[in-house]
Amino acid sequence: MALPDDLFAAIDMGTNSIKMIIVQFHPPSGRFLTVARHSDRVCLGRDSAAASSNSSPSISPDAVLEALRCLRQFTEILRARGVPPRRTRCVATSAVREAANGSELVEAVRAATGLDVSVLSGEEEARLAYSGVIQFFPVREKRALLIDIGGGSTEFAIGEGGIVNFATSLKLGHVSLTQRFAGGDVVGGMRNFIRAAVKDSGLVQQVKRFGFEVAVGSSGTIGAVEKAVFHGYGDAETDKSAEELLRRHVKRDWRFSRVELKRVVERLCTEEGQEEKEIREELFKKRSEFIVAGALLLEEIFELLGIEEMEVSEYALGEGVVAETLKEEFNEVGFKLNANPRWNSVVRLATRFNDKKRVKNGARCAAFAKGIFEGLRHCGKLIDLGGEDLGCLEAACLLHAIGLFAGKRGYHKQSYRVIMEGNHLYGFSTEEIKLIALLARHHTKKFPKPYQASLAETPEEFKKKLQGLCTIIRISVVLQKNERLNFQDMELSPLSGGFRLVLKHAGDQPISLSEEMKKDLRGELEHFKMVFKQQLSVDISSISEASKS
Repeated sequence: MALPDDLFAAIDMGTNSIKMIIVQFHPPSGRFLTVARHSDRVCLGRDSAAASSNSSPSISPDAVLEALRCLRQFTEILRARGVPPRRTRCVATSAVREAANGSELVEAVRAATGLDVSVLSGEEEARLAYSGVIQFFPVREKRALLIDIGGGSTEFAIGEGGIVNFATSLKLGHVSLTQRFAGGDVVGGMRNFIRAAVKDSGLVQQVKRFGFEVAVGSSGTIGAVEKAVFHGYGDAETDKSAEELLRRHVKRDWRFSRVELKRVVERLCTEEGQEEKEIREELFKKRSEFIVAGALLLEEIFELLGIEEMEVSEYALGEGVVAETLKEEFNEVGFKLNANPRWNSVVRLATRFNDKKRVKNGARCAAFAKGIFEGLRHCGKLIDLGGEDLGCLEAACLLHAIGLFAGKRGYHKQSYRVIMEGNHLYGFSTEEIKLIALLARHHTKKFPKPYQASLAETPEEFKKKLQGLCTIIRISVVLQKNERLNFQDMELSPLSGGFRLVLKHAGDQPISLSEEMKKDLRGELEHFKMVFKQQLSVDISSISEASKS
């Protein structure tokens, strides 16, 4: 049986970094999931921004070489993952479109990697960022104002029903502003410059003309501000108990108000010294160099446009580029994006709490689980379970590790708590949410027993379903840990007294499970035998081997 392999990629050549995402899309269900993120800090705009007084800034030779090195690595990753060139789109934004030698870089990229780079206009960049955001947030039917702060420019879009009514771009970015005011009047001078640029652009009048119901921010700078607000960076009293921090995490809603933003900006503009520098580097990481400019810019935008509250999206330009590719590929069959609100809420929760590695591992786990589930159904097992049960299993695979935000010890219990108490999942029944939470809770450690306290008042049918699905998720969690396995396909077939699961590996070199994994798997295969009254064996073969035989 073939597993979902509909992979699409987008590469974003930005001012301060080059980023790549790989998205898995399943057309029948409308499921859209970013399964891999890669980023390389290539500063195409650093020299351009420094030369902002020059009407024709250029990208430095060193930056060009770094960009080519990065893009060669990205194309190798895409080749290894099996992403077709026709499903890969590379775009460039502010730094390249403003540079005098931008077209030369585009040609160099084509010659070195075979990638055709589309240099986006500011308006197109804003439109695509909006398209990415509506894959993440259920704001498609609302009139949404999108703001995306980049290194060399800031994009604005107002859309409703998936259609952009207004889009524009201003040459105000956290890198360009930082370098323009380096050594100068960072606060007063920068504020006046931003205000003048926004007012002269006519943006305020256009936003008033179209109006908006909700403001959404995307990309790293706005995400960093939300993180600072959440951790109390601007609060007078920042010491919170471990339980209070945990409770805040469970209920975290990834939004902030104008007042909360103001507090963060005040601290950024007044606190100094080595201790403050270390705090910022720990909180903002690589963005600490530019966070003052980014936060000041955002505060002025709030004031000028009358924004009281902003929601923060994990998806942005890259996802919008993939969404555009999907429309082109599937439009002729009545394809509709953003059509699975249940799945979208799972993705939002997984993306919020997991880092990019855990999202990738969760997606691998879900692929293994789906293959085992469908194989067992095909062989006459799990006949009482359907598509919604499979959806709960896949959701648990994506969410099983979200409790790691609180540390490794007892993380499976925290995963259960977030799912049960956080009110993050939409379109699921109370019983389905409990099933997802229990699968996340029992993906490791103790196997669920029918008589345990958490199952005391649940029907026998639910307990039976939980044990069957729990067996599958536990096997899948063990299998996804083998990072050397370039998993492309799988087959589950009946044998005398049981089943055989063959994992298809895309590679010529044979691989095997480590001794530790074999030990872990033995325990889970015993659970399988206990639940299904039959044995399961697991083997790995390369696709090239299978084709020869």
